[in-house]
Amino acid sequence: MQRPMQICLVTGASSGIGHELAKLFARDGFDMVLVARDAARLAVIADQLNHETGVTVTVLVKDLSDADAPDELVRALHDRGIEPDVLVNNAGFDVYGLFRDTDATQESQMMQVNIVSLTRLTKLLLPGMLERGHGRILNLGSTGSFAPGPFNAVYCASKAYVLSFSEALAQELRGSGVTVTTLCPGATKTQFAQRTGMTDTRLFQGRVSDAAQVARAGYRALMQGRTRVIVGLANRLMIFSLRFAPRDRVARISRLLLSRIPGG
Repeated sequence: MQRPMQICLVTGASSGIGHELAKLFARDGFDMVLVARDAARLAVIADQLNHETGVTVTVLVKDLSDADAPDELVRALHDRGIEPDVLVNNAGFDVYGLFRDTDATQESQMMQVNIVSLTRLTKLLLPGMLERGHGRILNLGSTGSFAPGPFNAVYCASKAYVLSFSEALAQELRGSGVTVTTLCPGATKTQFAQRTGMTDTRLFQGRVSDAAQVARAGYRALMQGRTRVIVGLANRLMIFSLRFAPRDRVARISRLLLSRIPGG
């Protein structure tokens, strides 16, 4: 019997959680569309997935911090006759530091990737899923989706948007055959912390998840049609406890976790 969903598009597929998700989909027989900025890295991953699983892998090199990139990406899909049944909005990055000191251009690019491109890709690809009567969307949130993040103010706000948008859209789509899942990991062992200079924060000196573990949790939740998944028992307990704490106290706790360890 032919699988009703056969093509999966993953943004930010060149490393970390996105790469691990791409491997899971390919091993389950999905043809893949891999999107990222690193053409050389994507080519290597595409060859590996094709060799190991036999699926068709299409590489599209796009920088989603470019405002035109989502529309260009979807036009490229149409030109190739590709209609994704699964959209994984994984691409994203962080700008760490005091808001008064951080680079405004980098933050604008971050909001473009984390919020605008995610929303635009969903807007462009959702109608086809609805027309076919099936589809799945996985959006990358964070434990930072649930709390303000001093030193990470814009990033956590962007991830709060992802969670709110995704949960609202999931309710709108009930009964349509299309589901929306938000994957909310905590600190994860990827290049993320090194790029943003967060390796010496208390958050990344504590319990850190493995990218493959996070990907498996997200994949299972997506296939089960769940609306949200928080990765790790400690993270789930922490998020649950936030419901009962005053917001200013939550912000103070976040500040402690996101601050650098003296002498680190």
